[in-house]
Amino acid sequence: MPKVKITVPEHLEMRIATLVEDGEFLNREEAIEDLLSTGLKAYKTSGHVEDEEEPEFEDDGMMGHDDEYVF
Repeated sequence: MPKVKITVPEHLEMRIATLVEDGEFLNREEAIEDLLSTGLKAYKTSGHVEDEEEPEFEDDGMMGHDDEYVF
C-alpha cells in the first residue's frame, strides 16, 4: 500500500486521537484510512457540482406562494 504524508490541523489530530482512545479504531493509521475512505465515498455520492448551473428561482416565491414554504 502506498504511503502518504499529510499535515492536519491540531483540532483534527485531537479528534482522531480521541476516536482511537475511545476504541472506535485500533490505531491512528486505521482511523485515518477509514475516515479518508468514508469522505471519498461521500464526495463521490454527492458529486462535484462546480460545472452545473445553479437552479433558477421563481420571482413570486416558492412554488408560486409568496410567504410560505411548500414541501
